[in-house]
Amino acid sequence: MQKRLIVIGGGAAGFFCAVNAARMNPALEVIIVEKSSKLLSKVKVSGGGRCNTTHACFEIPELVKRYPRGVNFLKKAFHWFNTNDTVKWFEERGVRLKTEGDGRMFPVTDNSQTIIDCLLREADKHRIEIVMNADVRQVTKPAGRFLLDLNDGRKFETDYLCIACGGFPKTLQFDWLKATGHSIESPVPSLFTFNMPGNTITQLMGVSVEEAVVKVAGTKLHEEGPLLITHWGMSGPVVLRTSAWGARILAEKNYRFNITVNWVPQYNEQDLRNEWSSLRNRLSAQVVHNKNPFGLPNRLWQYLLQQCGIGDDVKWGSLGSSQQNKLIQHLVSQSFEVNGKTTFKEEFVTCGGIKLSEIDVNTMQSKIMPGLFFAGEIMDVDGITGGFNFQHAWTSGFIAAKAIASNHTNR
Repeated sequence: MQKRLIVIGGGAAGFFCAVNAARMNPALEVIIVEKSSKLLSKVKVSGGGRCNTTHACFEIPELVKRYPRGVNFLKKAFHWFNTNDTVKWFEERGVRLKTEGDGRMFPVTDNSQTIIDCLLREADKHRIEIVMNADVRQVTKPAGRFLLDLNDGRKFETDYLCIACGGFPKTLQFDWLKATGHSIESPVPSLFTFNMPGNTITQLMGVSVEEAVVKVAGTKLHEEGPLLITHWGMSGPVVLRTSAWGARILAEKNYRFNITVNWVPQYNEQDLRNEWSSLRNRLSAQVVHNKNPFGLPNRLWQYLLQQCGIGDDVKWGSLGSSQQNKLIQHLVSQSFEVNGKTTFKEEFVTCGGIKLSEIDVNTMQSKIMPGLFFAGEIMDVDGITGGFNFQHAWTSGFIAAKAIASNHTNR
């Protein structure tokens, strides 16, 4: 009798599991069930519609450093399928990837539709059935096969089941998975921006700084990278990375905390103080407002000077010591109060999910219910921004597909 695999979730991990399982075992009947009316919706919006497919990080010890949760699990998983394999897999199907200066990898077309079309072609080629608007309410295994109950009363039976439906923001939404005997690490948001309501910095919306250091007061959280000022506060890779590493800590603080920003990360306070007198001597005849020696965006420089009470006509040579001290402080550790967060576009990521100790890393199979597999964000794994969450989706989807296709699972 023909064996059947049902994949719950029509996103990156679900498609990758489905198309690879069908390719590696043509005798397998493969069905994707997707609860919405859209397929691959995160792929569509990722990277501003260009799809940040993976990251040019080709060594496993380096790659795993980009994941706030799941490092030890991923060290093993990436031996089966990693960035090198992702690039090769897409190239073999006519999709070439290019690397940008910051390491992010995109299709050369700069269009996420290229990745979507590739996955849909594969699904078509391997005769994968896709069922839309199919919201799974319950999964049971009454007699050797899985039984899926849908919200609209439909039922499906299957030999293998891969759950790749993405993360859920609320613990309650995991109840149907808890019913399979699995434990859940409670979900909290990751990859969000910092709200600073009422702060004058928001008047600089649109200003970006190529390198800044962000530290969260009272914690060890500390990241460096590009920072973007927005009309609600701060964003950019450095803030998103801080939010990913601090997902649980910042949730405990109810998203109310203080940060310091070093706008000139080439200096710490002592270095800047040591260099200040030579800077001042060199520029003494110049007006401070007109001469910014740190390469900062002009609007940001003017804002910092205003914050320090430095008038429009003050020259470097006549800066008072208190103004000077204040400016040094503002440059290397300006303090801001954060009150709330904003989810990063549609690309929201949650940390939390199925406990990794309950999943066999070499097959992605449940240790509790044989024949049940997991792929993607439903597991307690998440990466920082830059293509790392997609890489985990491809990796876990591929490993599950290989295990299912080779029929080495216990039934």
